[in-house]
Amino acid sequence: MNYHITHRTLYEYAAPVSVSHHVARLEPRASATQARENFSLQIFPEPTLRKARVDYFGNSLCFFAIQEIHNRLEIISHSRVSVNARKPVPPESTAPWESVAEMFLDPVSPEVIEPYQFVFDSPQIRASQELADYARESFGKGTPLLVGTRDLTGRIFRDFKFDPRATTVATPLEEVWLKRRGVCQDFAHLGIACLRSLGLPARYVSGYLRTHPPAGKPRLVGADASHAWFRIFCPGTGWMDFDPTNNVQPTEEHIIVAYGRDFGDVSPVAGILTGGGKHDVKVSVDVEPLD
Repeated sequence: MNYHITHRTLYEYAAPVSVSHHVARLEPRASATQARENFSLQIFPEPTLRKARVDYFGNSLCFFAIQEIHNRLEIISHSRVSVNARKPVPPESTAPWESVAEMFLDPVSPEVIEPYQFVFDSPQIRASQELADYARESFGKGTPLLVGTRDLTGRIFRDFKFDPRATTVATPLEEVWLKRRGVCQDFAHLGIACLRSLGLPARYVSGYLRTHPPAGKPRLVGADASHAWFRIFCPGTGWMDFDPTNNVQPTEEHIIVAYGRDFGDVSPVAGILTGGGKHDVKVSVDVEPLD
């Protein structure tokens, strides 16, 4: 599946900003199932300093600094990406989850050194006994790893309500757990926390999701949004994706931009500035299928 993706972010400040420094993570990743054919990033006003690099997790970053007085900042990215569906893995054929967790108690195999870092707590995700108990309803004794993960994904989908007004990017996971509602970021964090509470490696994925308009309605330009889901490491197979917001395993309609321990590692745009006061942020995303 081929896509053209346009991502616009507009900051409008109540007071002038004299200087600002930002980092953007908007360039889709390249992988065995995803090809990044081209990418461009426009920034207004034009930055005084701009530098691209790759972070610890292999995500593409753009650092930029604006050193002139401005009342608005606009960031526009254009991407062309080709995504192929991954060959399905029979969940029942995967190893029992206990044997996978045991591999990470004392990792010595080269295969598990990289995923080992995703077993531990991160700034926005903490394991707990309560979350482990919730997860164990899906991971009974001897349950194949992907069977349990698929069941956990479905339970989060059923037990938690999607509510864009219930949380913000700063809402802690504990509050999401109590409210039983949130958005894709919250549900990805919850799935990761449950898996890490069992000693299993899981990481956060940010990207885009192709949406479908209601029957008989036209596709609305700019009405799409950034999306988030999680990955679990499956020995012998690699990282496998699960989307608890939609209760699916991502295929060619999920486009990956970045991954990390939690949202803090993959925020699309972050920065610091002098001045500005209160500000409004407007984001629009258009995922246009080209096939």
